[in-house]
Amino acid sequence: MFTSYERLEKRSGKKGVDRPEYLKELVHEFTTSEHLASREQVLANLVNFAYDPINYPWLRKLKVIDIFLDQLTEGTATLRDFAAAGLCNLALDQENKAYILRQGGVALLAGCLLSQHESVVLSAITTLMFLVTPESKRDITSDKVIEQILQRAESDNPRIRNLAKVFLEDYCTPEQVQCVKASQDTQHN
Repeated sequence: MFTSYERLEKRSGKKGVDRPEYLKELVHEFTTSEHLASREQVLANLVNFAYDPINYPWLRKLKVIDIFLDQLTEGTATLRDFAAAGLCNLALDQENKAYILRQGGVALLAGCLLSQHESVVLSAITTLMFLVTPESKRDITSDKVIEQILQRAESDNPRIRNLAKVFLEDYCTPEQVQCVKASQDTQHN
């Protein structure tokens, strides 16, 4: 549920929970903990905080986007899953979107498209859609990404298959898709 500063103060009182401090403690725990279960729990909490736009400035200040981006390649399957979900939660905000794009988020998310985990693939495709801007569209609809999305459009999983088809129909031109398909046919013959 989205929160306003007034609602937050009403729920926690003037001397209540200091959200920025709590988020800072979560980030510290994530970066210092050696216990995988603790790191997973903390990252799940950060993903939940990433759902509410009121937290965006604090999450940016604490470099939580960087943590999510790092976990796409460095983390366990569970950490990757949470990281992809966190980026998905943050990507519609213009400032977050610009930051994710500047930090190479498109390539990192494209690397998640062939994951064996449904939720990672769904978050990656959705986040790529959220990241489309006139400047980023070329990277997001590159031949490599389209090729991976085409594979997902043939998935046995209806959620992945349908979302992949939406991506191809809404973000790619028919010519782009045909060109990649033709290139794939040439490679297979």
